[in-house]
Amino acid sequence: MLIAIPKLLDAQQLDTVRQLLEQAGPAWVDGRVTAGYQGAAVKFNQQIDERSDAALQCQRIILSALERNPRFISAALPNMVYPPMFNRYGEGMAFGAHVDGSVRIDPHTGRKLRTDISATLFLSDPSDYDGGELQIHDTYGMHSARLEAGDVLVYPATSLHQVTPVTRGVRTACFFWVQSLVRDDGQRSMLFDMDNAIQTLNQTNADEVARRTLVGCYHNLLRQWSDT
Repeated sequence: MLIAIPKLLDAQQLDTVRQLLEQAGPAWVDGRVTAGYQGAAVKFNQQIDERSDAALQCQRIILSALERNPRFISAALPNMVYPPMFNRYGEGMAFGAHVDGSVRIDPHTGRKLRTDISATLFLSDPSDYDGGELQIHDTYGMHSARLEAGDVLVYPATSLHQVTPVTRGVRTACFFWVQSLVRDDGQRSMLFDMDNAIQTLNQTNADEVARRTLVGCYHNLLRQWSDT
């Protein structure tokens, strides 16, 4: 399930994050410092030191925005969110085809997190760079994304994906993972569709008894499928 969430960050939040990253200086390091065996061979970018002050300030802004975004909550059903990370690609930089690692260790708490969902939050305007497409492969083929700044794309962490070479400008983005309450992507997809249907019925003042029944089915399925 690939879901685009528009305007996760408003203009002020986006401007603040961009300024913090632009001023980070030596906090930008070789992106391979956090790459696993598979990723190190195909990863060519830069990223912010996870423990730097710039990273911590940006993480707080983004995590707060995620907590308040109903579409993200509905799509991801988050149990834990890995502290957001930040990368950038200059001309010629890319990240070849790879699958994200199944388990991450939170650098702040030491807790292990199962990566059910991967997410990319675009921070650069598409007009500021060429190339740098996020390409995701699934059973229906390849999907390419270059979203507007402030938009986020969530997709199964099991997906093979890559970032194509940047040919002009600089592509800056945020990326993170989610351990969902429901680890199965198919089940999450059904719950997301059901939740959207419930919201639509609520807005149209459809039959109250039918809506109440549907809400009950939603929560009973979530109760049955949830890991917690």
